[in-house]
Amino acid sequence: MKRELIVQLHGDFEQLVKHEEESGVEFWLARDLQSLLGYAKWENFFKVIEKARSACQNAGYVASDHFLDIRKMVGIGSGAQRPVDDIALTRYACYLIAQNGDPAKPVIAFAQTYFAVQTRKQEIIEQRLAEVERLTARRKLTASEKELSGIIYERVGDEQSFGRIRSKGDMALFGGLSTQDMKDRLSVAKGRPLADFLPTITIKAKDFANEITNFNIKRDDLKTEPEITSEHVRNNADVRDLLGKRGIIPEKLPRSEDTKKIERRLQSEGKKLPKEVERLEHRENDVETDE
Repeated sequence: MKRELIVQLHGDFEQLVKHEEESGVEFWLARDLQSLLGYAKWENFFKVIEKARSACQNAGYVASDHFLDIRKMVGIGSGAQRPVDDIALTRYACYLIAQNGDPAKPVIAFAQTYFAVQTRKQEIIEQRLAEVERLTARRKLTASEKELSGIIYERVGDEQSFGRIRSKGDMALFGGLSTQDMKDRLSVAKGRPLADFLPTITIKAKDFANEITNFNIKRDDLKTEPEITSEHVRNNADVRDLLGKRGIIPEKLPRSEDTKKIERRLQSEGKKLPKEVERLEHRENDVETDE
């Protein structure tokens, strides 16, 4: 995610923060968040809120401590106002809502990170966003490999053919180095996938080559292992050439942190959130807000 977009989104989310007058507890209003997260209709966003509320309960927390139903007054023109139902949300509630979105969308990925970290230091947000982006790329690669494996088995009928084809594709991407050569170079433990230790750009490169191969196998009705191998090798070689023109040599990039470790860390952060955020006070009074 570009730094300019991070700065913009950071400012947008900061403007939505509100504080309870008596306790000073920070909270967000659901109708404000709805617009920022890209939900055009309240009905659709409310369904996401309900899923998040259930997730909160299933985690063993009191949902009303984090999702507080309120009523606020909004202007309708000529000085007139009308009451509108809204929901005051803690940081944890907002985090659960964001978790129901697609992290491939920049604003959702940012929201997941923004509400997960307790400090608003922009550099921490940037670091975590990069980790989320890498995990998203890794999941996409898994999906494209699964699709490719299924297509190959359907057409070739050999369970081992996918491994052979993928290996030759790796050699084309890594300048003649085999998958095992790259594992040795990056000190990847036996039994662990190479992709778990590749940088984001390489993960995306492998995924892109897979997607082209999947498309062309179907379009050109490729049916034999040699045909599919040739197609996959060519696509990986083309992706390598594209990276090379930008000064990126896949086999020379350093090892990145284990994606499994990152995933466990992010999950742990999510579980810690309820212990770190304050609960909203239950108050019967309406919240008056001009919009």
